[in-house]
Amino acid sequence: MCGLSLLEVLISMAVLGMVFACVIAALLTCSQNAEWSARSLAAQSMASQGLEQARSAKWDPQAWPQSIGPGLADELGVTNYVQTATLAIPYQGQAPIVTNLVSVTTVSSNPPIRQIRSDCVWTFMSRGPFTNTAITLRAADQ
Repeated sequence: MCGLSLLEVLISMAVLGMVFACVIAALLTCSQNAEWSARSLAAQSMASQGLEQARSAKWDPQAWPQSIGPGLADELGVTNYVQTATLAIPYQGQAPIVTNLVSVTTVSSNPPIRQIRSDCVWTFMSRGPFTNTAITLRAADQ
């Protein structure tokens, strides 16, 4: 007859408890990583959206006549602006708010080329701010 002593039962229960604790910790870590990935992808989408908004502005330095009004040939301009929005992801509690910083700088005047940079800053839990960046170059009338 095979019997188990009380000590053996207690040790097997402790090992089983440690296995369950590790499985639950792994599930929580996977859940947090999935949430972080969802926010990172949504923030990258917001950065790309800010970049595309700036790219869609009219910029034609050779427009004629120039007398059609100030700024009509150059809606892009060398500028910086900030957009604030919420991430388009499912959430519980308060909606995650992001800040999108878009800057336009001149790279070359001949040929006319400008750099458009969009930085989307977001936070996750108490890990501090994260930044997703999208950068492109744009020539005139493109």
